[in-house]
Amino acid sequence: MANRWVRGMGLVGLGATVIGLAQSGGGGIPPGTTRYNLVVPPGFPKPNIPPDNQLTNEGVALGKRLFNEKKLSGNGTQACSSCHHPADAFSDEGKAVSIGSTGVKGTRNAPALFNLVYERSFFWDGRSPNLRQQALVPIQNPNEMNQTLPGAVANLKADATYVQQFSKAFGSPGINPNRIALALEQYEMSILFGNSKYDRVQQGSATFSNQEQRGLTLFLTPYNPKKGQFGAGCANCHSGPLMSDFCFRNNGLDSNPADPGREDVTGIGADYGKFKTPSLRNLTVSGPFMHDGRFATLEQVVQHYSTGIEPSATLAPELAKQPGGVQLAKADQAALVAFLKTLVDPQFVTSGP
Repeated sequence: MANRWVRGMGLVGLGATVIGLAQSGGGGIPPGTTRYNLVVPPGFPKPNIPPDNQLTNEGVALGKRLFNEKKLSGNGTQACSSCHHPADAFSDEGKAVSIGSTGVKGTRNAPALFNLVYERSFFWDGRSPNLRQQALVPIQNPNEMNQTLPGAVANLKADATYVQQFSKAFGSPGINPNRIALALEQYEMSILFGNSKYDRVQQGSATFSNQEQRGLTLFLTPYNPKKGQFGAGCANCHSGPLMSDFCFRNNGLDSNPADPGREDVTGIGADYGKFKTPSLRNLTVSGPFMHDGRFATLEQVVQHYSTGIEPSATLAPELAKQPGGVQLAKADQAALVAFLKTLVDPQFVTSGP
């Protein structure tokens, strides 16, 4: 099937409450620039920064400005941040799908954007293998920002401050699509969030309530009645500090999915109806949920995995083992929701970073 235009991704500046220090890696940086000191939350793996796009203060600052720049849309009304709001974990919170600069609705939910430096592919179907390729897609998408790359470059070249800023960030004069993409990539890679209650519990500075602890137990415990295990098994797919393995799965939303998902990219029938497994961080400020935004609340999400799994040929093996769902009692569903709420960074609960 032909590829579909889908909701683009992007994000903005580093959260002030993120803790821990790590260097952004080796490799050269453009002359006249200064290396950006990337702050990595405790327990997170070392980011793999591309050797040809090391983070600099100048590059990250340019990427941040571009992320908020409406000149990158065809009619000058929309920026990347228009659908990825800082106070909503960089999602379009409250909207199942976003509305583009010309008023056209998208077909997939705008994902929350953070910790992208650890991901291996981008968009719900994984069509972009890196952030620099991803960055240019929503700009050109007629259902999103509806701009041409020559038009975007011309708009930026007409602004003397951008001419100076690009020259400073890349060590030589010039504005072109590749440099726009690299600056946006730097900015997106610089964003790490890992200061939720869950993280503080792992570090020994906070404790779970009894209900939250029960939720964690359900989260980690598989559903295997033959072995006397009656958990939710969430950690099969949502594991580690990033709360996802970012693999592609059919999670049982429909027996005959209307959206082919990953199959659009690979052309492989076994990928029909599969979408990237998202991180579970910051869920309470980034709904609705699923690739099409069909669930408005976490309670609905948990109910789906408890009793709403639809069988299909490409259903994830982890879910196919438990026909219909994991059959959680109402109290356990509530406990699982309580645990998921501990994954929210507190700055998003207040006024955003």
